[in-house]
Amino acid sequence: MTAPEPLDVLADAPPPPRAGDHWNSFLEIVARLRAGRAGWPAELECARLWYEPHLDRIYDDAVPRQADLIQLEQIAASYRSREHFLTLDPPDATSDHAGVPLLDEDYLVLSTIHSAKGQEWRSVFVLNVVDGCIPSDLATGADAEIDEERRLLYVAVTRARDELHLIVPQRFFTHGQSAYGDRHIYAARTRFIPDELLGLFNRTAWPTAAAEPAVAGLARQRIRLDVGARLRNMWS
Repeated sequence: MTAPEPLDVLADAPPPPRAGDHWNSFLEIVARLRAGRAGWPAELECARLWYEPHLDRIYDDAVPRQADLIQLEQIAASYRSREHFLTLDPPDATSDHAGVPLLDEDYLVLSTIHSAKGQEWRSVFVLNVVDGCIPSDLATGADAEIDEERRLLYVAVTRARDELHLIVPQRFFTHGQSAYGDRHIYAARTRFIPDELLGLFNRTAWPTAAAEPAVAGLARQRIRLDVGARLRNMWS
């Protein structure tokens, strides 16, 4: 005797009283995702498009929740399959040996800026405070969108009670470049923190750059290369 298919069990189950006509569309989207015809990450987009009309009905803060779903979809695009996106850490992962927290506050909270509204923590680390992330490169088409991104940064920095750390990476490593590419692109500090405001921050670089020996610097300045002659020798 074979076990029934999960979709058959779901289809035979009585619909929730408040589901109404939405129950049939829910069954259709589940069947579509299980069939895998859309492919990854289009599957997540299908789920989001089905779910978005219900946000206004269920939540008061539907707009930021919709933005969180779009951000989740963008993150999912960096994984080659649904299985890799949903993979959990193995039992012998480092986090498994962390032990029981000593204090109620001895844990790390990961949050999007939208979800952090109304919250407050003693120490806050805001990641990727660079153009392209804050503001997002998807939200720079109009002045109103840029203003909304500025307000998001304000929300992020005002979540800190004692310590605020703004992380500005120097570069992002990328894939798909040519064999002679640098494998990275440089990042620029967000336009919302101009040079005039840098005096209000304590700036720290990591790792600390080692001072260049003065002699070595002078030696490099004396080196002269005849690039034209080298190119001619290569093609002659």
